[in-house]
Parts: sequence; structure tokens; C-alpha cells
Amino acid sequence: MNTIMIAIKLLGGLAMFLYGMEVMGDGLKQGSGTALKNVLGKLTQNVFLGLLTGTLVTAIIQSSTATIVLTVGLIGAGVLNLRQAVSIVLGANIGTTVTAQIIRLMDIESSEGSILSFFKPDTLAPIALIIGIVFIMFIKQEKTKNVGTIALGFGVLFTGLMSMTAAVDPLAESQAFVDILSYFSDIPVLGIFTGLVLTVIIQSSSAMVGILQALSSTGVITFELVYPMIMGINLGTCVTTAMVCSIGSSKDAKRTGVVHIVFNTIGTILFMIAMTIIRMCGGFPGLWESVSDSGAIANFQTVFNLITAVVLLPFTNLLVKIACKFVKDDEKEETTYPELAVLDSKLMIAPTLALNEVRKVVVDMAIAAKDNIARSVKQYEKYSSKRSAEIFAFEERLDCFTDSADNYLIALSQNIESENDNRQRNVLMQCIRDIERIGDYATNLDEMAQKMHENGYNFSDGAKRELSILTDAVQEILRLTVEALENDSDYITRRIEPLEEVIDDMVLLLKDKHTARLCQGICSIDSGLIFMDILTYYERTADQCSSIAMLILSKNNEAIMKNHHIYLQELHESTDQSYLAEQENRRAQYLVPLEQINL
Repeated sequence: MNTIMIAIKLLGGLAMFLYGMEVMGDGLKQGSGTALKNVLGKLTQNVFLGLLTGTLVTAIIQSSTATIVLTVGLIGAGVLNLRQAVSIVLGANIGTTVTAQIIRLMDIESSEGSILSFFKPDTLAPIALIIGIVFIMFIKQEKTKNVGTIALGFGVLFTGLMSMTAAVDPLAESQAFVDILSYFSDIPVLGIFTGLVLTVIIQSSSAMVGILQALSSTGVITFELVYPMIMGINLGTCVTTAMVCSIGSSKDAKRTGVVHIVFNTIGTILFMIAMTIIRMCGGFPGLWESVSDSGAIANFQTVFNLITAVVLLPFTNLLVKIACKFVKDDEKEETTYPELAVLDSKLMIAPTLALNEVRKVVVDMAIAAKDNIARSVKQYEKYSSKRSAEIFAFEERLDCFTDSADNYLIALSQNIESENDNRQRNVLMQCIRDIERIGDYATNLDEMAQKMHENGYNFSDGAKRELSILTDAVQEILRLTVEALENDSDYITRRIEPLEEVIDDMVLLLKDKHTARLCQGICSIDSGLIFMDILTYYERTADQCSSIAMLILSKNNEAIMKNHHIYLQELHESTDQSYLAEQENRRAQYLVPLEQINL
């Protein structure tokens, strides 16, 4: 019965430890989302920088598996290549040791009233919990909420650790427990296997090291048991990573999982050989039988992972070749709609990063929509059935991305906690819809061109010149929209609406002039109706560009987000000199030349 109670208390403490680590990691991810995005986004070909990146990111999100999952997602998105991923994996193994170094605070010894007593877990844990609750429940601000989440996770983590420590205290008096440890100490391979299996079961190397550190409080954990267990724990975390990397991933993503296994296996074998030789030669006398505290366990884990990473870093290319041997290229890989690879659910653990990758592809799709409008325009100069097929293919591509992105962003919303990320998600979803509609107008324009070609319709010379000027204005507003999305620039974005107003005026003018042509018999009724439809699709295209511009501006302006129409009305009625100057320039560029064209 006593054994059952110890097990229940140990597992309860472990549950709190794991939950605390999860909460603290979430707070750290949310609080450093932009920094995390920038660090990963600016990664260069330098493997040493990749090592530092892997270390930093893992230290931030408190999980080497999560870092590797993110890396796999970025490989699928085409942001990282396999060589870069390998260096991140090496760094992730170092970064995961941070948790153990935090836990070593359990070793602090101090007299009552000493300043060091403040840093003891039984003091820090309740203080962290109080700070967390105050920041989350009472202050309720976006920035302080992340701080509160981190503090709360930290407090829960240490409370769980103290529960585990208290649960295993009676084991120090158990001869059976001492005998089992002695048996494991005599057979290092058994220690490696045990660490591996338990890590696979618990799914967290940090938690397993935490359990080992809690057990060290019994005073019967020796170094000869610690070092093979740490090696086994490192191997165990590879199994989880390999399973994640193998599910629905690209070849390079699967190779990343292989690299992690090969790296940790080689590191374990080399270290075990080195430790065996040192022990057999009588090196470090007294070390092997010495009792290890949580600090000694944390230090060995750090030394083991650091030395292994530094030794194998120069062999990055070799690790890549080994991975490629295990996971071979297919004769022909599917390349249809490669931009959809960015919509990888593995990136959802870091919403800011996932949103940034979606934004990049939204820019690509906006470029595709702009180019499809340009293809449709060429159909009026010289109709081509081949070009028409291209327009239709790109429209299908836009539709496919729209559906996939909608589902992805809806699923991602469950992971989003930051108000800024939530606003970004809403903006992206609406932008995607606007871009999809621009793609629809490209096919509408192509259908009109096909109708003219099949029926032999033609526009008058005056109508052709008018359409040419209007086309230039529409292509200019599309170019500005793509540039605004690409650079996330308010300055460029604010140049869109003045041009949209001018395009509206141009369309009204052209409708009046074309009606006059129809009345005078200069154009046929059939070609005249097509001309009017073209004007409508051009005007709608400019409207979608205006909508996207408002969405870009609304990301940092709550008033615009709540009501675009009021903002536009106020803008159109304003006396803002920069707005009026831009509008006047566009009138001189496009509207005035239109007015000078004869029927």
C-alpha cells in the first residue's frame, strides 16, 4: 500500500511538472513570437549560427521535440534546407538542458533570513504562482498576460517537482530500492535502455531528467547510474521526433528525423566508449560511486549534449548524406501547388511563425492573381486558347489555396492566444478572399475575350485607347497592392485608395462615353455590352485592392478594423494634403488623358 501511495504522489507531481512546463513554454512562445519568427527567418547557411539558433529556440520554448517539429514545418514551407535543419537539431539538444539547469535550484542551501533562501523552490514557487495569478486575473493586459503565464507555469513546474521529491523521500530508507539501483549501476546498457523506454512513454526528456533530479534527493543516486540514464533519455526523445517527422512530411522532413536519431546514437556510442575507457584506466577516482545531486545531473546532461554537438558539427554534411541514404528520393515527386506545403500543421505550435509563413504565400497568390489579370488583358490583343487554359489553371490554383488556407487558419485559431496574432489571422483570411475574387475577375475577362473572338466582335479605335489607359491604372493598383502586402508598408498602402477613387471616376466617364458611341452607332450593341462588362470587372478588381489596403491598415488601427466604410467616407471627405496630392497626380496620369480621347 505504501508503494502505491508513493507511485500516486510521484505521478501526480509528474503531471504538475509536465503541465507547468507546457504552460511556461506557451507563455515564452507567445511572449517571444516575433523574435522567434525573426531568428528562424534570418537563419543563414552558417551551421554554427544554426547551432546557436537551435539552442536559443529550444531554450525559449522548453522542448527540443517542438523545435524539431517547427524545423520540419519550415522545411516543408521551403524556408529551410536539410543542411540548415541538421545544425538546428544539434542546437536543440543543447537547448533542452536549460530546464535541468533551472531545476538545480533545488540544491540551494541557505540559512533562514539569507538572501539565497529567496531562490529556493519552496519560496520561488508560491511567489511565481501569486505573480502569475495577479497578472492574468487582475491586470489583464496583453503583454503582462504572457508574463503571468510564464510565472504561473514556473510555479506549477516547481510545485510538481517538490511533490515528486517529497513522494520519493521514503525510498531512501528502502533497501529494495537501493538494490535495484545497484543492479542498474552494474549494467550501464540497462540504464540506457531504461532511460530510452521511460522517455518514450512520458514523451519528454526534460521531464525524465526532472524525475532523475527528484530521485537524487534520496541521496542514493550515484554517478555510475546517472550517466547511462542521461544517454538513454537523449535516445528516447529521438523516437518521438522520428514519429512526428515521418507523418505526412516531405523527404527532407523525414531525413531530419533520421539525422536526430543518427546524431544521438553516434553521440551515445562515442561517449559510452570514452566513459568506459576512462573508468577502466582509473580516471576520475571516486567519481563513479559518488552521490549525484540535481546540479551534478544537470551539469552532466549539459556537458554530454554540448560536447556531442561540438564534435559532430563539422560532420554536418556527412550526417546529411547518411540521412539521404536512409530516405531516398522518389523518381518523381509531386510538385503540384508547392505553395500549399506551407500550410503544415506542425507550425501551429508557434502561431506567429505559422501566420508569417501564410502571409508569404498570400503575397505569392496576390502576384498570381495580378499576373492572371495581365494574361486576360492580352486576350483582347490576340486571343489564345493556350493562354486561356493557363488562366483557368491559375484560377484553380487560387481556389485550391483559398479553401486550404481557410481551413488552416480556422484550425490555427485554436492555438492563438495573442490579440495581435488573432488580428493578423482575421486580416489574412479576408485578404485571401479578396485575392480569390480578383482571380475570378481574370476568368470573367477571359470569357469576354473568348466571346469576342468566337463572334468576331471588335471595339472602335476610341474604345481601345480608353481601355488601354484604364488597364494601365488597374494594373498599377494591383502592383501597389502586391507591394503593400509584400512589404507590409502603410506608406504604400495609403497610395491605393486615391488611385481606386480615380479608377471609379474613369469607369463612370467611360460608361458615359460608350453610351454615346452606342447612340451614334459607332459600336455594335453586342460589343458594347462586353465593353460595359469589362468596365465592371475592372472596377470590382480595384474595389478588392481597396479592401485589401483597408485590411493592411487595420492591423494596427482598431478603428479601421471595426468599420472600413466609415474610415473610407471620412478619408474621401478629408482635406488630407498627402491624400489629395496623390489623387491629383493619378487624375493627371489617367483621367485627364481619357477625357481628351474622341469618341
